[in-house]
Amino acid sequence: MADAKAEILRRIRTALADRPSAPPIPRDYQRSRPFPSVLDLFAERVADYRAVVRRVDDVPAAIRDSLSGKRIVAPDLPGDWLVPEVTWLREPLSVSDLDSADGVLTGCAVGIAETGTIVLDAGLTQGRRALTLLPDHHLCVVRADQIVGTVPEALERLDPHRPLTFISGPSATSDIEMDRVEGVHGPRNLEVLIVPG
Repeated sequence: MADAKAEILRRIRTALADRPSAPPIPRDYQRSRPFPSVLDLFAERVADYRAVVRRVDDVPAAIRDSLSGKRIVAPDLPGDWLVPEVTWLREPLSVSDLDSADGVLTGCAVGIAETGTIVLDAGLTQGRRALTLLPDHHLCVVRADQIVGTVPEALERLDPHRPLTFISGPSATSDIEMDRVEGVHGPRNLEVLIVPG
């Protein structure tokens, strides 16, 4: 088997030997833009995706308001976020446990104002990717200092070797007749708390 693989790769290299090399890719595109307020633009664009957006100073109080009485998946979160009015589900959780949870609470890696996108990288406060795909409600805390204007600015902050999840609103898809269906590939409800930081 190894000989066959080596022969196939040799033939490919031979066939490609006389090909010209690829031209350099221009990277002089605009990386940032001045916005009057990246926070305002981020909140507006996230809300355009039918997400609930709130600016809050007291994160535990906002969590209590949104999640009291619910069973919520909690990755590694700050202690003051774990309010007693919520039943916290801790990892490791099975797929059925995740699916039966009322929601998940996470932080994020970065928020992009121009596109209204939240990026998760499985870092601290975010947990593994499945946590934000199965529960029906996702409450995400975004610090003001995590919000940038453009996608290139966001990419400069992210490690491309980490698993990246880009979230632009609640999960939704449309069929050929443009009937919108929510919650197919992730949470039906996205709530974003923007906090100073």
